[in-house]
Amino acid sequence: MAAVLETVGLEKHFGGLTAVAGLSLKIEKGARHALIGPNGAGKTTVINLLTGVLRPSAGRILLEGEDITSLESYRRVRRGLARTFQINQLFPDLTPLETIGLAISERMGVGAQWWRVVGSSPAVVAEIVELLDRFHLTDAMYQRTGNLPYGKQRLLEIALAIACRPRVLLLDEPAAGMTGTEKDTVSGLIRKIRGLGITIFLVEHDMRVVMRISDVVIVLNHGRVIAEGTPADIQAHPEVIRAYLGSGGDTPGR
Repeated sequence: MAAVLETVGLEKHFGGLTAVAGLSLKIEKGARHALIGPNGAGKTTVINLLTGVLRPSAGRILLEGEDITSLESYRRVRRGLARTFQINQLFPDLTPLETIGLAISERMGVGAQWWRVVGSSPAVVAEIVELLDRFHLTDAMYQRTGNLPYGKQRLLEIALAIACRPRVLLLDEPAAGMTGTEKDTVSGLIRKIRGLGITIFLVEHDMRVVMRISDVVIVLNHGRVIAEGTPADIQAHPEVIRAYLGSGGDTPGR
């Protein structure tokens, strides 16, 4: 299957520290890839490099064959690369309805007049309603986002990213801070995102979530890939067990 997102010899150095070392990844179109590894392995650095928050020290990043290494973050979003964050980046004073409406209007290039677009376009209203329903936010659509339960805020952040209509969605610890029930909900929603034609690349510490939703798992340690394969392959991989799964804190089933 063709790669939608690819890195070639990607490196990031912070002074004498190498956070990412010669990373070459191929993210298959339409698949769900997970990046895992111990704390400090370089996972969030990889996400920040892919999205343009950080500039690589060496190497290239390709989106559907186009070199985007030097593009600013907002230009990558416009080309179809969206993300969520470990700590949500929502507008606390807006409602979910307003938040999604603003994102859709920005996508259409009329963000400065988003309230007029929402009020005058049945198609935009229908898209907002569909996203709020898909992400279980209909009952909270008029509430101030800052007052929503944490789990609802995480769902809204994913809905906000989907409103950008990305080709690739990068999820940085989407289940962080959620209850068991909330994790089940977000896992199910991430599995269904494939039906929208969106490729998923996520960083996640909860191995139950990773093994439940991933087609391919990539294991990073000290900025290098030490294993890549199906969830079953990774769970049985000796080096992964030594470096990560057997370390006591992140074993599957916990």
